[in-house]
Amino acid sequence: MIYTAIDTFYLTNQQLEDSPSRKDDIDVATETTLRIYGCDLIQESGILLKLPQAVMATGQVLFHRFYCKKSFKKFNVKMVAASCVWLASKLEECPRKARQVLIVFHRMECRRENLLLEHLDTSSKKYGDLKTNLIRTERHLLKEMGFICHVEHPHKFISNYLATLETPPELSQEAWNLANDCLRTTLCVRFKSEVVACGVVCAAARRFQVPLPENPSWWKAFDADKSGIDEVCRVLAHLYSLPKAEFIPVCKEDSSFATSARSSDVPNTSISKDNLLIGNGANDKGASDAGNQVVGKEEVVETDPGKLKASEKNDDGSSSRITINAGGSLPEPEPKLTTSEKKSESGERVRDKEKDKERERERERERDRSRKRVREDSERDRDKAKERDHRSKDREKDYGRMEKPKHHHSSRERDYSSSYSSREKDRRRHHSYA
Repeated sequence: MIYTAIDTFYLTNQQLEDSPSRKDDIDVATETTLRIYGCDLIQESGILLKLPQAVMATGQVLFHRFYCKKSFKKFNVKMVAASCVWLASKLEECPRKARQVLIVFHRMECRRENLLLEHLDTSSKKYGDLKTNLIRTERHLLKEMGFICHVEHPHKFISNYLATLETPPELSQEAWNLANDCLRTTLCVRFKSEVVACGVVCAAARRFQVPLPENPSWWKAFDADKSGIDEVCRVLAHLYSLPKAEFIPVCKEDSSFATSARSSDVPNTSISKDNLLIGNGANDKGASDAGNQVVGKEEVVETDPGKLKASEKNDDGSSSRITINAGGSLPEPEPKLTTSEKKSESGERVRDKEKDKERERERERERDRSRKRVREDSERDRDKAKERDHRSKDREKDYGRMEKPKHHHSSRERDYSSSYSSREKDRRRHHSYA
């Protein structure tokens, strides 16, 4: 039983040997080749999608963890690699659209399998099926991980370890390259990141013949053991001795990204001259025989008294069948086209293509005009809203200026009140003297 938790997804050698792929009769060499092939797809697609190295490293670790729980026979390695890239880009906060991932994997498969390069039509049924399968595979990934996708890479320890050991600066790039290469192996599910980082540093030091302190042992300061470091170096040496990984079709489900045929597979449907030279007499004789009869290079097969068919072998080994009428005569061959007719047909095809392109350009111009109208309408609405706001503000200002306080009096009223108060004071003063 494998328990998945934060930074505790580690397996023993026995658990790796009893993997689900082994139970489906997939040998060790095939599983190793498919693991390397899937990691190569993740690395190459990450470069084409312009993703940072952390995304590619996370995708490869998720790839190895998934196939520790599932078999290569039940899940296609190409679709799982695409789902790992898509999920890792979101985990590392560098998301990419599903359309971009599918287009990149489609182009990679065409280049790797020597297929005709065709653009993946996003409005086709093939693209819809691929997108649905991508989302379904990502759901399987999250389910098997228990939605715990925390990954700790050895890269962040390498710089600190090399700075502590005071190694030459050229050792850093070599150790970084080895850390990227070790992601193609199962070291990420067997050892902790500290042990893998120590093994990478040891392998880089051996390659550059840089001595590391042995007394006291340098790996003890980094919480690693000698056996784990030796195993990391051995696995890396074995990885470099393997040939380039090629795709091995072991999955029951066909999840091919490409839709075109191989560029070298050109069907040959031409009729040989021997078929056209067979006379009625030979056909009548062949129709009366009980078995098969060879006329020149043609093999006549008796199917029923009223209809016979002849199969011929072309130069490339493909067979084409010609129907022989009940009377024993071959159908009239299609007349060969003259040079002018061929030119006219090719000209018609070119004109049809030009018309299609012109219609497509017209539709694109119509879409641009509609987008422009929508943009102008939205700008017009915004301008109207701004104008209404300005008018409302101006009305508020005018109303504020027109409104005056009620307790203010006119100058005539102020003069009258002041004169009235002075007369009242004089009268009171006169009465007081009296």
